[in-house]
Amino acid sequence: MKGLMLIFWMIGAVVLAFSAGCTSSPENNNAKKTAVLPSDKLDKAIFAGGCFWCMEKPFDELQGVVSVTSGYTGGNTKNPTYEEVSAGGTGHAEAVEVVYDPTKISYEKLLAVFWHNIDPTVKDRQFCDNGNQYRSGIFYHTEEQRHWAMQSKEILEKSKPFREDIVTEITQAGDFFPAEEYHQHYYKKNPLRYNYYRDRCGRDRRLKELWGEEAGH
Repeated sequence: MKGLMLIFWMIGAVVLAFSAGCTSSPENNNAKKTAVLPSDKLDKAIFAGGCFWCMEKPFDELQGVVSVTSGYTGGNTKNPTYEEVSAGGTGHAEAVEVVYDPTKISYEKLLAVFWHNIDPTVKDRQFCDNGNQYRSGIFYHTEEQRHWAMQSKEILEKSKPFREDIVTEITQAGDFFPAEEYHQHYYKKNPLRYNYYRDRCGRDRRLKELWGEEAGH
């Protein structure tokens, strides 16, 4: 598309992205990618912080992180689709699975990045996205991860720069189902739509209110 057609398409696309929340056009929506550990020395961590598009980039940028995959976890349906999860009937949360090298980055560092990229004060929503599928949560794989997750929450309860209670859940990880391919690294594939959605959703504004200069770090 060129000229005016391109302009109209772009306007329509960004409006659609905001009005539908964390969505996009369903191209290649049947293609799913499974994150495979390339080494037995790598570990996995799962975090839910609302729209998974917005949770990929903070972890992608960390040295020691091997891969970040958007997906669904915490529910009862096997191999759920985006449409099923979005409808709110599967019990899943949008989440990211982070594969990392523990010799280069600690789980504690991942936790710190997680907290500073979410609003831990609200239940069953994040920013402009509402519903249990957008809840915030830490899904631990091992007793060690559970220990560090609980400790990080306890420390925040004592040192948090905001007054509200922390309601983010900490639960044992179950199955993680990678989301459709068009959702993976959406911020890279569709930066215009992504940035428009993130801005209109008020994510960065709220993070700054909660965390100040630490937001996103």
